[in-house]
Amino acid sequence: MKNALNEENLIKKIIKEINKKVTTPIYIMEVCGTHTECIVKYGIKSLISDKVNLISGPGCPVCVSDESFIDEAIFLSKIEDIIICTFGDLMKVRGSKHTLQEAKSKGADIRIIYSPQSCINIAKENKDKKVVFLSVGFETTSPIIASVIKTTKANNINNLFFLTSLKIMEPILKKILGQSESKINGLILPGHVAVIQGSKYFSFIPDEFNMPNAICGFSELDILSGIYTIIQQINKSIPIDTYNLYKRWVKKSGNVKAKELMNEVYTLEDVTWRDIGLVPSSALVINNNFKSMDARKVFNIEHMIFKESEKSVIENKKCICGKIMMGYKSPKECELFSTRCNYENPVGPCMVSREGVCRIAYKGGVI
Repeated sequence: MKNALNEENLIKKIIKEINKKVTTPIYIMEVCGTHTECIVKYGIKSLISDKVNLISGPGCPVCVSDESFIDEAIFLSKIEDIIICTFGDLMKVRGSKHTLQEAKSKGADIRIIYSPQSCINIAKENKDKKVVFLSVGFETTSPIIASVIKTTKANNINNLFFLTSLKIMEPILKKILGQSESKINGLILPGHVAVIQGSKYFSFIPDEFNMPNAICGFSELDILSGIYTIIQQINKSIPIDTYNLYKRWVKKSGNVKAKELMNEVYTLEDVTWRDIGLVPSSALVINNNFKSMDARKVFNIEHMIFKESEKSVIENKKCICGKIMMGYKSPKECELFSTRCNYENPVGPCMVSREGVCRIAYKGGVI
């Protein structure tokens, strides 16, 4: 009880300091979708000065998976004796023409799972079929998937394959910070990614871009502390540096074993981020030591081109998910938001995923 009261008093003190020290409009991007969720959950925007503009970044892995990834998955789902395993968030994400949900309604064997390890059991239980896991995520989930890939090879499970859309944070942050249109004054960095990569990973932000930032956790106190630390840097009360406010989980060098696992299984390649464009060296793809489990190679779909329908082109041009994830626009600036595009009938991926800023805005009504 005493600790709760102390935390509540500290929160009030930080809010007071934030509101006192912000005299001109500033823009702070929370990179991680979970931070966006928590900002809405705790009503943080209503607690602090309206001069502090919190904008959402590209930290939703489902949202930045390109249309072609969904098209590849749907193509594979039509092959006889293939089982597609996926996280539920991907089911409503539209490719160039269709969604996985539509493919399932037409008879494709598409199964929602909650853990990558489940794929191993499904493959063992269906030895007469080929199982393809749609592997989506950033550094947080990439080591887990790498572990499953290694286990698959070690146990000679020959009917389990991986279609990947795995990405890392550094290249996209460099792209955002390097844009002349960027109005960002500071970054709330993703705590979960920092657990894996370590606080040192983000040193390029102050070193190359002189950008205020803070790594923080997901409690109300964590996020408000992150905002306050960034404001202190903007006001030059403290030097611009990478401030790790999540030390209970984030170490300077991160999770060394997890990083070694990623290096063992993946290699870096250029990849297109949905509605953002090509981002060099940002994709974690399965390397040649594990190529027998790479669905693109096994099913020879690496160089296939999937055609867009005229309707999807017109509609997707109106969707501004890319501009929202780059911090240029807010969901309410999209003409489709809450009318043509809503949670029941999403047009863009930002309305589909639990971590998608448009879905969070639609459900919370405060962004």
